Amino acid sequence: MRPENNRRAEGGFTQSPSAPTGPIAILAGAGQLPIQLVNHLERTGQDYRVLAFRGFALPELRRRAHASADLLDLKTIMSTLEGWQPHAVSLVGAVRRPGFSALLGAYSALRNRQEVRDVIARGDDQVLRGAVMLLEERGHRVIGAHELAPGLVAPPTLASALRPSVDERDAIAVGLDLLASLSAFDIGQGAVVDRRHVLAIEGPEGTDRMLRRVRGLRQSWFGLHRREQGGVLIKAAKRGQDLRVDMPTIGPRTVIEAGRAGLSGIAIGAGSTFVLDQEKTLNAADRLGLFLVAVDLPWMERAVG
Repeated sequence: MRPENNRRAEGGFTQSPSAPTGPIAILAGAGQLPIQLVNHLERTGQDYRVLAFRGFALPELRRRAHASADLLDLKTIMSTLEGWQPHAVSLVGAVRRPGFSALLGAYSALRNRQEVRDVIARGDDQVLRGAVMLLEERGHRVIGAHELAPGLVAPPTLASALRPSVDERDAIAVGLDLLASLSAFDIGQGAVVDRRHVLAIEGPEGTDRMLRRVRGLRQSWFGLHRREQGGVLIKAAKRGQDLRVDMPTIGPRTVIEAGRAGLSGIAIGAGSTFVLDQEKTLNAADRLGLFLVAVDLPWMERAVG
C-alpha cells in the first residue's frame, strides 16, 4: 500500500524529496485515535490539518480542528481538501454508517448512481473503499494512521504480565479461525470465545457493547448470581481488510469492559491493531488480572513490525 518513492522514519511517515509539500489532512471521526495521532504529528513536527466530522469527533479534537463538516457533505469535504492541497489524506476514527438512501444521495452527486448503489449494498468495507476511491479519483493519496504513527500499533512482542493458559490458547485459535471464516461477510472484528464455545461475535454495535452483552448473558434474571467466568476477547483485522481506513483498535476501556464481562484475557493481531495508551492498557490488564497478548494473523502481513 506504500508507494516505492516514500521512506519511513522511526517516528512515522516521511516524504521523499520529490513528493508534494502540503500538509497531512486528517479526516477525523470518533474516539481517542484521532487525538493521539494529532498529538504524535505535533511531537514529531509534521505539518497537518484536521477536518472534524460533526457529531463524531470528540470536543477536544473539534477545538483543535482547522475545519468541520457533516459526514455526507462531500462538497465541503472536497473543497476543503482542494484548498489545503495535502500531500496525503488519512481517515481516522469511528463513524456510524448512514442510511442507504442518505449514502446514495451523497455519493451520487459525484459518481454514477447505479455504481454507488452496488457499492453500498455490499457492506461497510465497500463503503469505506468507496470513500477511498472518491479521494483517490480527485488526486489525493490515502494513507493509514499506522503509516503516520507506527508506534501506536501493537508490536509482536506486546504482552502483559499474565500469559494465556493452554485452554486459553485453544480459545484464541478458535477465535482466529472464526474471524477468518467470517471475513467474507463483512461483520465485526472481534469475538469472545470460552474454551471452544463462542459466546459472542462483534456486530455493528462495536467491541465495548459486545462485551457488555457478554456480561449480561452471564447474569441471572435478577443479577444476583454470575455463571462460571472465563473466556477470551479476540480482536483482529479481517481477511482482505484495508488497514488504511479500518484497523482494529483497543485501549484501557476495552480492558475494563473485558474485566467486567468476566473474561480472562485479550488477544489482538500483531502489527495490525492500534493500542491506545499502550502503557495504561497494559497496566489495566495487570491490575485486573487479565492477560493481553499480540498474536500473528496467518492470513495477512503485519502493517507494522
